[in-house]
Amino acid sequence: MNAKFTMLAFICLIQINPFASAQKKGNELPESQIRKSETEAHLRFLASDELLGRRTGEQGNFVAARYIAEQFRKLGLKPVASDSGTNVSSYYQNVPFQKTGANGTGQIVADAEIMKSGDDWILMNGEASDLKAPIVYAGYGLENASKKWDDYKGLDVKGKIVLIQSGTPDVQTPSEIIASSIEKRKLAVEKGALGIIELFNAPIPWNVVNKYFAGEQISLAQGDDAALKSIPHAWVNGKEARFSRALRGVKEVEFKTSGRKSTLINSYNVAGFIPGTDPELKKEYVLLTAHYDHVGVGKQGGQPFTPQDSIFNGARDNAFGTVALLTAAEALSKKPAKRSVLVIALTGEEVGLLGSKYYASHPLMPLNKCILNLNSDGAGYNDTTIVAVMGLERTGVKAEIETASKFFGLGVFADPSPEQGLFDRSDNVSFAKEGIPAPTFTPGFREFNGDIMKNYHQVSDNPETVDFNYLLKFCQAYAYTTRLIADRKTAPQWIAGDKYEAAAKKLYGK
Repeated sequence: MNAKFTMLAFICLIQINPFASAQKKGNELPESQIRKSETEAHLRFLASDELLGRRTGEQGNFVAARYIAEQFRKLGLKPVASDSGTNVSSYYQNVPFQKTGANGTGQIVADAEIMKSGDDWILMNGEASDLKAPIVYAGYGLENASKKWDDYKGLDVKGKIVLIQSGTPDVQTPSEIIASSIEKRKLAVEKGALGIIELFNAPIPWNVVNKYFAGEQISLAQGDDAALKSIPHAWVNGKEARFSRALRGVKEVEFKTSGRKSTLINSYNVAGFIPGTDPELKKEYVLLTAHYDHVGVGKQGGQPFTPQDSIFNGARDNAFGTVALLTAAEALSKKPAKRSVLVIALTGEEVGLLGSKYYASHPLMPLNKCILNLNSDGAGYNDTTIVAVMGLERTGVKAEIETASKFFGLGVFADPSPEQGLFDRSDNVSFAKEGIPAPTFTPGFREFNGDIMKNYHQVSDNPETVDFNYLLKFCQAYAYTTRLIADRKTAPQWIAGDKYEAAAKKLYGK
């Protein structure tokens, strides 16, 4: 009698327990059927030695792009790009880059102060030059369209060298300094300047800046304007007060450099589209992104290596996130969500978020129809019980992320290591700036510590060191999160007062 009562109570509990019903429904979804062997195979290929660190613009990067495109083809995702400007559909969005060689020799002389290239300053752009010309200080070297802010107001810089401050009054991060430097160079060329000296003042040690930027650099191509490529543009260590005083205090400087050679190269964003099932909601889409590039081989990696192991495989950063992208593509192609899903593997993240910046400026689908960007990227993990999410509390999808992660046995940790400013350091920020809510779904960690840094951008970051059981759960949680967001009745929004809320109102007209 007691056994029958217990069984009856258990059956009733299942019938009235909504979580049990949801769990059963979840188990029927394609993301629950993904096997560890699939995610492991993807990662072992993408982070293999044969791909030589997947550096942007090099052969291993092209092979990775081909692999991703063929996975999209196999799954039946629709191509949304065009092939080389034709009307032929393609999975590849060509992203043109300019590759600049290593910093050359030279010196900048301001009276008695002699600044040596490679120690005190770096040539960021320009051919060999030997200038002796007047120098004019022009603030940040910027102007806005309305001319309410114009650093060149009342200045004549034709035939002169322009001295400017790095970044903007509000921003001094390396990525923003690079972006603003390009704009500053354009303005200086338009106004007839012979050269640019920029006082670098970001809160980063100069030796770190020198080590990173003095080597080979990749930037988005700036068209065929020869003047933009030829005008010498130097970053001087602006934290060294004597350099700033000398350059601000003289009327004329000598600016000699052996130049940095540049060539045009191509790389590719890889994009595939999954139409939604709801007649109205399918007009909107969720954008999934992960960068598939890494830092290459040997000196390109910028960290120690040996003759026995010189390949920076990038298993965690970011083959891991790319596999999550492929997992979501597979699950959602087998059972589409109500909204459409655009899946993009991005190039050029490691060289300045360039693939996402290019896409945001050259979208394949209208950005104002994109309700959310769910990016996946990471430096590594030290906690396999959680996922970490940058922007969890800001972007309106906390419930979906927590529900999906919990279903696959994972907790959620919001915005670890806030001092690192991680939200603005991955491709999601390119879309956030446009107004699109854009959290980043990251392998589990609570703080940057030895476990993270042990493999981050190191030759040790290879497939053999990855926890493949965790990889599977992470990828499944990412795919299920996407489905729940794409099935929402209403689009998510930034929390009130977020710094990207104004851009969202402009994008969506709300």
